[in-house]
Formats: sequence, C-alpha cells, structure tokens
Amino acid sequence: MPRYSYKGKSVAGKAVEGEIEAENLGAAQALVKKRRIKDATVRKAGGTGFQLGTGIGLKDLSRFTRQFSAMNQAGLPLIQCLDILSEQTENKALAQRIRKISTDIQGGGTLAESMEKHKPVFSELYCQMVRAGEAGGILDTILSRLADYQEAAEALRRKVKGALTYPVMVAVVAIGAVFALMTLVVPVFANMFKDMGGQLPTPTRVVMAISDFLKHNLWWMLILMVGAVVGLLQGIKRSPRFRFLWDGLMLKLPLFGDLQRKSAVARFCRTLGTLLSSGVPILDALTVTARTSGNVVLEAGIFRTVEAISGGQSIAEPLKATGVFPPMVIQMIAVGERTGGLSDMLTRVSDFYDTEVEAAVDSLTSMLEPLVIVVLGGIIGAVLIAMYLPMFEMAGNIK
Repeated sequence: MPRYSYKGKSVAGKAVEGEIEAENLGAAQALVKKRRIKDATVRKAGGTGFQLGTGIGLKDLSRFTRQFSAMNQAGLPLIQCLDILSEQTENKALAQRIRKISTDIQGGGTLAESMEKHKPVFSELYCQMVRAGEAGGILDTILSRLADYQEAAEALRRKVKGALTYPVMVAVVAIGAVFALMTLVVPVFANMFKDMGGQLPTPTRVVMAISDFLKHNLWWMLILMVGAVVGLLQGIKRSPRFRFLWDGLMLKLPLFGDLQRKSAVARFCRTLGTLLSSGVPILDALTVTARTSGNVVLEAGIFRTVEAISGGQSIAEPLKATGVFPPMVIQMIAVGERTGGLSDMLTRVSDFYDTEVEAAVDSLTSMLEPLVIVVLGGIIGAVLIAMYLPMFEMAGNIK
C-alpha cells in the first residue's frame, strides 16, 4: 500500500509530521483530517525505494516495552515513564523517538496516536494494542502482552537465523573456493597445456573455456548478479502482482515452502490471539493481522475472511478457503469459536507451530549441510579431474 507524508499543526498549535499508508491521495488526506491536523499538506512519500532501516531492532523495542510495562504497573505517570526510558535507553534512535512521543502527549495526543507517527518503529499491531489498552484502562497488561509477543518473535527469529548460519557460511566459502580455483589455479594449468600442444580431452577444454570466461567477465557477472537481486527486490516491492506470485511460490517450494507455511501460521495465530486477548474487535484484529502477515497471499486470504465475517460467516470456513492453513488449525479455530475461547486456542496453536518451525529448521539444515558439501565438492572434484586428465593421458602414452 502506498505511503504518504504529511505536515501540519495539532489542535494545540504544535507542528507535527509523519507518514501514513492509504489507497490513494484522497484517502490519505481523509486520514490526516480525521486525526484533527490543521493546515496539513499531504504528498506521496519520496525516496529511492531503498530502506536502510531505522536502527532500532526488535530486541531494543521488546526491552523498551517490558520496562514501560513495569513502570506503568508501578503507578508512574505516563510522561514520567517515557522521560525515564528516553534517558535509560541505550539505542539513541529509539531514545529520540521516545522523546518525540512524550512531547506529542504533552501537546494533547494519546499514546497510540503519538506512536502512529513513528510507524517504521511501532507497527500497526503495536499501535492497535496500545489503543485498546488505553480505551480499556489496562495499558500495563497490554504492554506486558506486547513484550511477551515481541520476545517470542525475537527468540524464534534468532533460532532460525542461528540454524541457517552454518550452511550459508559453508556455501559461501565453497563458492569462493570454486571461483578461486577457476580463476587462479586453472589458468596455470591452461598455460602449461598450451605449451605442451596436442589435443586436450573434452572435459579439460570445457573447464578451460569456463575459466577463461570467468576471468575476463567476472566484474560484469558480479554487476549482473547485483542488478538481478536489486531488480528482484524492487519488483517484489513495487509490483503487487509480482509480489503475489513470488509469495505464492515461496509457499510451494519443496524444502523452504513448508518452513514458510508453518512460520506464517505461527505468526498469524500469535498476532490474532494477542490482539483478541487485548480486547481488539475481531474485524480490526484480522485487518491488523493481515497487514502484518508478511505474505500477500495470506494477506489476501485474511481480507476475504474479513469480508465473509462481515457478511455473517464464521472465521474457520473462509480461512480454510485460503489453502494456507492445515486442517488441524482450522478445526482448532472452529472449536475456539464455538466455545468462546478463540484467543486461548490461537495462543496454543501458535505455541505448537513455533515448535514445528524449530523442527522444520532443524530438518532443513540437516539436509542442506550435506547437500551443499556434496554439490560443491562434486564441482571441485570434476574440475580437478578435468585438469589431471591430460597428465593421465601423457603417462599412458609414455608407458
């Protein structure tokens, strides 16, 4: 969804600015007007398309949320909590955001509205839960649940990253060894064979041709590879249809597809369960869950579910039609609906699928490690054999 930047003045007359997501410019102007911002100018957010990040990690944010919850439970005023956290937070970028939030609240804004101005840091899920906590007078409980959610998400991300680090490093080192072999070692053999003369075996000639091509076109190949990666990322970011096809492919891949599907189910159940247990209405909770799903195929399916529920249907049947959720998840969601304990059921499913994701990662890495070693070892072995074939022939001729 396109992003629009706005500048204007709050009700208190203070200058405000920020970014929002909207379908078009008219919708963005309506959202800004709804926030009671006067003399507002709204335009499409600029930039080159590359986002370098905010410098604030999920670990920093979860620590802030946990400390914020503890101070709120202790009965400290909201402004005092934020001022203390802005001084104690080690991350300077986050401390700056906290100070701006504190200033906005002193100008008459709510905590949720102030956090919405810093959307790259505080997600829609975060802002919706804070809004529900403020409305229900249970902000400390909501912040505690948010911290639990962020810590669980960070722990799962860390496990996946740690498990995939070793095979990726092995692959990078092996590819580097192959490049070094082809561009440094093979040319030495090639010069020696040219001095010897005679007809070389076909495998040797093929390897020498590949080596010569790599040696003379290495930089062009690197530029082409970088361009292809950047083009792919830009295509995913800018073309909704391409992003839909790409995310659908990710769910169907033989090895990675199962991991992607289980991760999507775990994220969906944990997000929706956390929102529902915090008092967010189901339609709003599903909308936020869709926008934070990380997969546009799943996002489209959840939005169809929102439309179906608005028409009077249950949540289980439309989710089944997406084709993403396993039968067991659909059955447990249906049971949770009938018993009135949907949020608890979703939390249990998310815990189960977190374990499933860990098992899928372990299984994937156990297959990737030997696969990478065998494939790249086979390539190196084939190159060495091709280089030694002429020597074997020479030895045979001498005998």
